[in-house]
Amino acid sequence: MSARYAPATLTAFAATLFERGSLAPDRAAIMAETLVEGDLMGHDTHGLALLGPYLDSLASGDMQAAGEPEILSGTPVVETWDGGKLPGPWLVRRAADLASARAAEFGLAAIAIRRSHHIACLAAYLPRVVERGQILLIWSSDPATASVAPWGGTRRIITPNPVAAGWPSPDGPVMIDVSMSITTNGMTARRRAEGTEFPFDALLTAEGQPTADPNAFFSEPAGTLLPLGGMAAGHKGFGLGLLVEALTSGLAGGGRVTEPTGWGAALLILVLDPARFAGAESFLAESGWMAAAVKANPPIPGGKPPRLPGARAWTRRAEALARGVELHPSIPPVLAARAAAAGLAAPAPL
Repeated sequence: MSARYAPATLTAFAATLFERGSLAPDRAAIMAETLVEGDLMGHDTHGLALLGPYLDSLASGDMQAAGEPEILSGTPVVETWDGGKLPGPWLVRRAADLASARAAEFGLAAIAIRRSHHIACLAAYLPRVVERGQILLIWSSDPATASVAPWGGTRRIITPNPVAAGWPSPDGPVMIDVSMSITTNGMTARRRAEGTEFPFDALLTAEGQPTADPNAFFSEPAGTLLPLGGMAAGHKGFGLGLLVEALTSGLAGGGRVTEPTGWGAALLILVLDPARFAGAESFLAESGWMAAAVKANPPIPGGKPPRLPGARAWTRRAEALARGVELHPSIPPVLAARAAAAGLAAPAPL
């Protein structure tokens, strides 16, 4: 069994490194909390695995440590921000909290953001809003890069374009965090580093042949990630990927047309408050009915009982908070190296 680490210890360690990287304490704390939250839920390519790259981005100036987002336009329920390459997790937390407060008054509110830095694990933002009885949706793209070809094509034009959504039910949150490609850039890089292939065709070669070999993504000319749905139904995943482009770069402006550079994100963050629609009680009655129907559904022969989206992540999170979080084997050596470079003690396993 892998070693477990106290979440509070990991959070404090990451926050200290971010402060030394020139972030104000409040921003450093949000960055650390968001990364550790990703690992708590099992999204270990988008948790503390990003600590090193984020610190390097701060050091290079690609991620801006100080400043405020510029409000480009605003109404009582909609704002558009230029994020100025400020830390993504800090921007998303701020936008989600603002949209949550306005949704409590108006029923819904949205913030579109261009030129955010990378935002880590989308699911990490869901519990904070869902626990208020609200629905949070996040769409994200990166207009500075591309990794997915159009359906029927062989050259990259969009990113994996993840979508996250969370809403309350009587027994806990329902949470979705899924890319519109069949896998992600991070997982492809990890498999390449490990020397392992995917258990299915997750990519196309530059010549348009399906493959499970992650090296195809890094060849010259480069291969592409397959859209969600793979070879059987990738036209659906690519269509959803285009929707994400429209809702992020399209609404925020300053997307691919401007040919941005560097690591970043274009975002749309939307909060809806059921209390301002048919009422929180009615919403929970419906979400509770669906949760019960999913759990009572007969499993396939030899399979496990059906579960709601996010149920495994929520269970894993509770276990990690109680017993410590298991980190992917590639992460502790990186934490140790960063600790040594900063003159700090590395987080010790429990």
